[in-house]
Parts: sequence; structure tokens; C-alpha cells
Amino acid sequence: MNNTSSIQVIDRMALLLDIIAQYEDTVSLKIISAESELHTSTVYRILSSLIQHQFVERDEAGQYRLGVKLLHLGSHVRQRIGLREQAKPIMQDLRDKLGETVNLTVRENDEVVYVERAISDKMIRVEQVIGSRAPLHVTAVGKLMLAASGERECRDYALRTGLPAYTKNTITDIDELIHRTAEAKDNGFAYDNEEAEIGVGCIGVLVQSNSGEIAAGLSVSAPIDRRKDEWVAIVKEAGKRLSESLGYFV
Repeated sequence: MNNTSSIQVIDRMALLLDIIAQYEDTVSLKIISAESELHTSTVYRILSSLIQHQFVERDEAGQYRLGVKLLHLGSHVRQRIGLREQAKPIMQDLRDKLGETVNLTVRENDEVVYVERAISDKMIRVEQVIGSRAPLHVTAVGKLMLAASGERECRDYALRTGLPAYTKNTITDIDELIHRTAEAKDNGFAYDNEEAEIGVGCIGVLVQSNSGEIAAGLSVSAPIDRRKDEWVAIVKEAGKRLSESLGYFV
């Protein structure tokens, strides 16, 4: 199947899901076919694939409704939106106190994803694009996330990724990664010492949900010559406030 055909199938899947979503209960194949203006056999084939992946369900009468997989995915979206809304005022307050950009990240597999930010108003500043990604081992919060997963996961991560270097300061040795992540866990915070980009330094902490699970990472990023060790306590306090707003109390 070429790229054009693949995209067409995805477009048709999205169309069928939108049609089914319009009905509170169930809807027949005939109606879906009519509203989509696609041949019944084509609709049936696409729906069968969606059923296999739990995006759609078919009852005993042959009627269709949205599947539980969408509910599962939707819950993740709601959690992330809720996290961002809780984080914004705390991030803005932290930015105003330190005068530097504050980032909120979540882990996805072997990377952190930037999901919210409070940007410094200084002319020279660090600015991450929402939706951008970075490997765990080159970020402050990523080291903490690896530490929380345990030494075996750190080693597995290193073997999976090969610990690619982004600057001369990037950790590329497994034993050093184990040491640095353990140190970060003990301290309750981590640094990024120009490991992702020369000239940029970060201080990061973890944010926990009401269940005690890691919900996100909170970090402040600044030109390395402006970053101060005195910020650690302030960043940790902001992380504690955000965790408490999510229902986590020590």
C-alpha cells in the first residue's frame, strides 16, 4: 500500500468514527455507508479493522458504537489537560520569581514531551516548543524519571538508546547514568548541565499524582551563566505545590 492509499484509509477511519459518534446509542452499517458516501463493503472492511483494535464495537444485532479504546485514550487526554490547568498558575509564579522559562513535561517511552510552558520575558531566554521532545538522559526531569524506574530500567534504557551524545557534556556511559540518576533521586532534583544544548542549563523536579505515581516533570531553563543553585529550593517548593494540587501529600 502506497502512502497516498494509507492516508486515504486513515481519513476514512476518522470519517466513520465521527459518524458513529453522532449517535447516542448504536448505528447500522447501512446508515454509516450512506452518510459516509462509501460503498458498504468498504465501510464494513474498515469497521472490522477498527473493531479488531477496539476503537469500535458491534453488538449482536450488527449495530455499531464507539469502542472502549477511545474511552481509555480520552482519559489520558483529560488527565493531561487537567494537569496543565493545575500547573499554569504555579508555573507562572515560578517564572515570575526566577525570571526564567518554566517547562512542564511528561514521559512518553524513552523521551520527555513538553506539554506546557511559562516563557521568560527576557530578551535572551530559553524557549521550548510545546509538543517537542527530548531523550530522557539529556534532561533534568528525564534523569529523575529514569531514577524512579530503578537501576534495571536505566540500564535497559541505555542499551535501547545507546545514550547518543548531543553535546560534549551528555552522559554517554551507563555507569555514569546510574550514578547520576541515583544521586538525583536522593537529592530530590536534577540538573541539566548543558547536556542537551551548549549554553543551556536546567533544574528539574518530579510532580506526583494523588496515587503517588509520577504525573510530570517541572523544570526551569536558563542560559547557563544565569542559572543559580539557590533556585533549587524554590523549584522543589513549586513541584511540591503542584503535587499537592493534584492530591499528593507527603
